[in-house]
Amino acid sequence: MVFDTKFAIVLRDDLAGWQKLNVTAFLTSGIVAQFPDIIGEPYRDRAGNLYNPLSIQPVIVLSADGSTLNAIHGRALERGVTTSAYVEEMFATGFDAANRAVFAEFAPEDARIVGIGLRADKKLVDKITKGARMHA
Repeated sequence: MVFDTKFAIVLRDDLAGWQKLNVTAFLTSGIVAQFPDIIGEPYRDRAGNLYNPLSIQPVIVLSADGSTLNAIHGRALERGVTTSAYVEEMFATGFDAANRAVFAEFAPEDARIVGIGLRADKKLVDKITKGARMHA
């Protein structure tokens, strides 16, 4: 299946392994909430066990340094693309309300973004994420 859109997660390249996984999970959940039609049908194995449905679209995971990630954040805002975003201070909170409270303390120019997720037209996502590279 060919998609007109691209689903990308961009992570700051200096995060610890557990942080990268945590941020990727949170950012992905935001994209799924924005685009619930991205979820397919439930899975069933040969024995008849039922499993949760998954995304029908592949997720591209990229990495970038802090300044490139800030530029990506700015380009997404300039182009009106709604994103999932995670700021560094959210690592010190323990629940959703605290995450939203600490997130609200920052403006785009001073937020320490550690990850951003977006889904939009392929060419637009490519322009926004320019400078990021495939996560290794």
